[in-house]
Amino acid sequence: MRSSLPLAFVTATSVKLFLALDGLSPSSRCCANALVPLAAVSSTFSTSLRNNNSNSNNKGGMSSSNIAMSSGQSLMDEIKVGATLPNIKVTEYPTGSDNPTEVEINDLVQGKKVAIFGVPGAFTPGCDKKHLPSFIEAQEALKAKGIEETFCVATNDAFVMQAWGRMSGGADAGIRFLSDSNAEFTEALGLIMETPVMKRCKRFSLIADNGVVTHFFDAAEQSSDTWAPNVLKALE
Repeated sequence: MRSSLPLAFVTATSVKLFLALDGLSPSSRCCANALVPLAAVSSTFSTSLRNNNSNSNNKGGMSSSNIAMSSGQSLMDEIKVGATLPNIKVTEYPTGSDNPTEVEINDLVQGKKVAIFGVPGAFTPGCDKKHLPSFIEAQEALKAKGIEETFCVATNDAFVMQAWGRMSGGADAGIRFLSDSNAEFTEALGLIMETPVMKRCKRFSLIADNGVVTHFFDAAEQSSDTWAPNVLKALE
């Protein structure tokens, strides 16, 4: 019988994984230990792990979904220009609010031109030091291009996303932080990245006009393709 892993161990493993994904050695960073207490507010890590273990035990092995994800492939086709954003519920916990609230994607994007960018994890180096700051710095320029709102999406829970938005200055800049903790929106976009801990979002950015994708940027070649300067260049 497989025993449950302590949350602190799972969290530390997740942090070290994303340090590696961003091309940085954990030994060169001191943030892993600092992130453990913060990420511990999320029950998603341990819940997801227990659910995955339970599914494997009940079925006598990995499900077809897990097999596909373990190879890095999404079961859904990756969203493309011209496609309509899936109307999935995500969670938002704005600074100053009493509780997180569920919101539908349609309600967020209907009748507006918006930018959405997704990251593998809040507080991880590439996301915290490069991707998010690029959009913070580009808010005025994006608005000048007709972008009415910017949303950041990750599969961290709403408490972690709220903390990231507040501590990074992103919320003060006007960026709205959305938690896709069940990875339903990420999966519907075809952008699932499976890790040993839980489903994560592949790095991406997109522009949508009234819910229809007009520009899409992925990190297949390099992460900087998804950063705000490249998005602004495409909007010229």
